[in-house]
Amino acid sequence: MFQVISDSGCDFTKEEARNMDIIPFYISFDQDNLKEGIDISKEDYFKRLVTEKTFPKTSQPSPQDYIDIYTPHLEAGKDILSLTISSKLSGSYNSAVLAARMLNEQYPNRTIAIIDSLNASVGQGLILREILKMKNAGYSLQETVQTAEKILKTTRVYFTLDSLEYLKRGGRIGTTTAFVGGILGLRPILHLEEGQVSQLDNVRGKKNALKLIEEAIIDALKDETENISIGIGHILRAEDAGDFKTNTETALGIKITNPITEVGAAIGAHAGPGALAFSYCKKYDSFKRGVA
Repeated sequence: MFQVISDSGCDFTKEEARNMDIIPFYISFDQDNLKEGIDISKEDYFKRLVTEKTFPKTSQPSPQDYIDIYTPHLEAGKDILSLTISSKLSGSYNSAVLAARMLNEQYPNRTIAIIDSLNASVGQGLILREILKMKNAGYSLQETVQTAEKILKTTRVYFTLDSLEYLKRGGRIGTTTAFVGGILGLRPILHLEEGQVSQLDNVRGKKNALKLIEEAIIDALKDETENISIGIGHILRAEDAGDFKTNTETALGIKITNPITEVGAAIGAHAGPGALAFSYCKKYDSFKRGVA
């Protein structure tokens, strides 16, 4: 038996998180150092972001945070599968690895498997859902890890933003680029490539940006609909996310069963209010079962 654990970069819904061990990121507003989802909700976080016109800092869980969550499961005789946000976006993976090394000496008969998702938010969430499905289907820890490593290589995340301001504040783009983009009304279309944020295009206006993403996604998935799991996320744009879901379902002739995700602080601090994200990955059962 093994326990599945993730950092809060997975952006699980409140309902999903109730059945999981989620290790939160920290959010700092001036002197306040808050745990995401515990001391402050996603909704309150982004409301403060908008109303206070401030730029909070985020930080990864510490090794001790991981130890505190891992230990009770190890004591109960369980192995652990721990999924983290991309190691190229955060130090959460390193904290998990350090915690595992410290605990391996104390619990030599237990296994702590740590997977770097090379993803974030809706992409990481999709991988986590497939991991939970494998566990429920009776996969061993070894089988689950092996298949999850294949799934994450098929995972794609695309997103567009209302403003370049938060990328500028986070040091991801220069002041001149943000200024020119704002003047021209450009919306960047970004994606995660090998665990890092990369820009695909700039498009004038939200409708054009969403249309371009929809067309690209539909073209990529039209022949793979049975084997693909799809996720949609947003920051304070529930209506736009709902429309995006409906349009995609209609175009592909499928039903998207994953809940629409509210993007959290780990990515949201750099994306800002108004962001919309789309992700997909291959389902676990599209891969041949390997390790017994």
